[in-house]
Amino acid sequence: MRPMWSGSLSFGLINIPVRLYSATEDHALSFDMLHKKDLSPIRFARICKEDEKEVPYKDIVKGYEYSKGEYVVVSEEDFKNADAHRANAIEILAFAKEEEIDTIFFEKPYFLEPAKGGDKAYALLREALEVSGKVGVVKFVFRNREHIGVVKPYQNAIVLNQMRFVSEVRSIDGLKLPEAESSKKEVEVAVKLIGQLTEKFNPKAYKDTYVEQLKKVIDQKIKGTTPSKKGKTAAVKSPKVHDIMSLLKASLEEEKPRRKKETGAKVKKVSKN
Repeated sequence: MRPMWSGSLSFGLINIPVRLYSATEDHALSFDMLHKKDLSPIRFARICKEDEKEVPYKDIVKGYEYSKGEYVVVSEEDFKNADAHRANAIEILAFAKEEEIDTIFFEKPYFLEPAKGGDKAYALLREALEVSGKVGVVKFVFRNREHIGVVKPYQNAIVLNQMRFVSEVRSIDGLKLPEAESSKKEVEVAVKLIGQLTEKFNPKAYKDTYVEQLKKVIDQKIKGTTPSKKGKTAAVKSPKVHDIMSLLKASLEEEKPRRKKETGAKVKKVSKN
C-alpha cells in the first residue's frame, strides 16, 4: 500500500510519527462513458468559459470568489500556511466511550502505521486504548480540510475513523415523521421478531452479491447471449394498518429461515419463555 499522508499522532507530550493509509477499497465495477452512435469513449475536457478553449491541467489554479467575478488565487503553500503546525499532525484532544458516538458521524476509516522511531509509542497507545476501552477524539487537517475523528485499536493496528462535524449532519426537522401509533401488543411481537433475527455480527457473512450478478450479465453479453433475469422486481407496498399484526406473526415463522439461507450465518435461538 502507498501512504496517503505522513505526519505525527500526538498523545499528551508524546508525538508518534505515522503514515496514513486508506482502510477500505471500492469493488464497484468501473464503466466508461461512450458515444451511443459508435461506442467511442467520451473525454471530459476543462474548458475556459472566457475563450471556450481547453485548458491544460498545469495551467489551472484554485481560486476563491470573494466578490462577484473577483477571485484570489490560493496555492498549496497557502493551504499549509493556514495552520502550519496542524497540517502534519493528528492531535488527540480527549478520550471517550465509543458507544457515546452516534454512527451517523462516522465517515471513512484509515489505517495508521508507525514511521521510523514510532514503534514503542505506537504500541503503548494501542495497548492503553485497548485496556481502557476508550477511543481518542482527534482533530487533523487532510486534503485541505479540517476533520474530526477517533483513533481506536483494530486487530494489531490503530485505525483513524474520520468523522463528520455536527454542522455537516442535516436536521430531521423537514421530514414528515409519524407519531407513536403502535399498540403494546404490536411492539411486543415486533420485539420478539427482532430477538428471533438477532445474531452475533459476522462481517464475512455479508457479500456484495449485486456486483457478482452484474458480472454474470456482462459475461453473457460478451458471449452474445441474452442476459437471464434473476427474478422479477416486486412493487413495494405499504402494509395496511390492520395487517401489521398478521405480518409480524407471519414474519416470525418465515423470516428467520430465509435470512439464515441468504447470509449463511448461524442465527441465535430465542427462548419462547
